[in-house]
Amino acid sequence: MQEVVPINSTHGNPQVTHLLDALGAENSSTRLQAALAVGTHPDPGLVDALLERCAIEPNFFVRDMLTWALTRIPSEITVPRLRAELRSERAQARSQALHTLSKIGDGSAWPDITRSLLHDADDEVARSAWRAAVILVPDGEQKGLAAQLAAQLGRGERDVQLSLSRALVALGDVIEPALQAGMASDDPTVRAHARATELLLRDPEVGFDSALDEAKRIFALGPEPVE
Repeated sequence: MQEVVPINSTHGNPQVTHLLDALGAENSSTRLQAALAVGTHPDPGLVDALLERCAIEPNFFVRDMLTWALTRIPSEITVPRLRAELRSERAQARSQALHTLSKIGDGSAWPDITRSLLHDADDEVARSAWRAAVILVPDGEQKGLAAQLAAQLGRGERDVQLSLSRALVALGDVIEPALQAGMASDDPTVRAHARATELLLRDPEVGFDSALDEAKRIFALGPEPVE
């Protein structure tokens, strides 16, 4: 018999109880199928159970299916719960709530994408906040968001820097002043990251690693002379 980790449930329906137990099963395939079943037949009464599982689910594919299941439930029910999750002490709860909000695309959540989330000490939370922010940002707020994002140029390793560059580039030309400020930084890592992001803005087809290498070369040797 499959061992399960019980999830909080107030449902008396045996089928619902079985789904809730399956969401906490030891086997990831069982959890994936349970999340798929919940999304296929969405039940607003299961939102809290889905959010509870999002906060602790270790498997990427199951987390993605949980997000999909949440998007299948009316946003007027899910969005307020997701906004509340952004204040969770669990980093994964915050990250998954941000990811799900970005998939729903409900602009009412914009005020909850706070500076503390954009600068969260946990890289996965910050990356999720960057992606959500560029989707939810209302007209007129892009410049301020660009400044918040550009303030973190040079942060983290390659994958974190790539996520930040992609978020900035998604905002378009409004990021240029912030990038110019980054390229004037005393920190060579910040300068290179800013320049690489500018190269991506000009040519989205260029690879990030190539852009970063080119940026480092430019700052080390100076631009190539024009013949």
